[in-house]
Amino acid sequence: MAVDSGGVLLQATHLKKWYPLGARFFGTGKRFVKAVDDVSLTIRSGETLGIVGESGCGKSTLARLLMNLIEPTSGELVIMGNSMETAGKRQIRELRRNMQIVLQDPYAALNPRQRVGDAICEPFLIHRLGNRKQALAKTMELLELVGLPPESISKFPHEFSGGQRQRICIARALAVDPQILVCDESVSALDVSIQAQIVNLLMRLQKQLGISIVFVSHDLRVVKHIASHVVVMYLGKVVESAPKQELFASPAHPYTQALLSAVPIPNPDAEKKRIILSGDIGGPSEAVKGCSFASRCFMVQDSCLESSPELEQLKPGHVCRCPVAMAGMPLKQEML
Repeated sequence: MAVDSGGVLLQATHLKKWYPLGARFFGTGKRFVKAVDDVSLTIRSGETLGIVGESGCGKSTLARLLMNLIEPTSGELVIMGNSMETAGKRQIRELRRNMQIVLQDPYAALNPRQRVGDAICEPFLIHRLGNRKQALAKTMELLELVGLPPESISKFPHEFSGGQRQRICIARALAVDPQILVCDESVSALDVSIQAQIVNLLMRLQKQLGISIVFVSHDLRVVKHIASHVVVMYLGKVVESAPKQELFASPAHPYTQALLSAVPIPNPDAEKKRIILSGDIGGPSEAVKGCSFASRCFMVQDSCLESSPELEQLKPGHVCRCPVAMAGMPLKQEML
């Protein structure tokens, strides 16, 4: 399982995941929920890719597509230089070792009747990476790595706090030495102070183990802290993608600008202009002729209602799905 010479661990090209809803009234064709619609992205060795957007924009579905937990409607997924379309079951099983997921709810992610030691060493044994003695040694090593005491190995999940349970989930994900860790809203269910501890733990593990992280979140403050590159999604599509510093300093798409304007500032005396979006959000099952964001956009032009825009390069590494932003047209200040 060779890694691409450019350090590319995962390459997704035009991924789609459409869920059929059945026929319309009088049988006039099928409708689909376009949960993920034509998404392409790359994950490189040692980087953290942040995926952000509102609830329902397709972030979690995209995370499961990248994990190969669900099959795409179309598109190609290449992991470690191997196409999932042509890979056999045995090869897919081996490749899955290289990608592990940490879910949102640490309470639901652990079996309440399974001791912590058994939960952590189970993936190690399933993938036949060693015997039970080696699995025990690995478990003790991982507990220390995530900051839990050795006696945790014999306890049950209900004996731990939410933050400690998430540490257990991270340890379990690391049991098979993955190269990519997918974190699907993995800190959103935790208190703010605990969120900071888990994010700092992930950053430390990344430096220590050299892993790549896909960090799915709706919290832009956390994404700004941990990510090196950010992808913004809206109704199943990528509307903007850029290196973190570039995106937060010079957001191009109006939706990205609106998201950033909603991030709270810790200084109560600081003045900040909010971009209040109005209009119908619509839905991923609705057929939209033009831009899917046009009904809420404060930069909308007549051309936006005629055809769906494509992703275009604004700068090297910075792409945007908005011809108005690409043309550098000024914001309508009266709508800010």
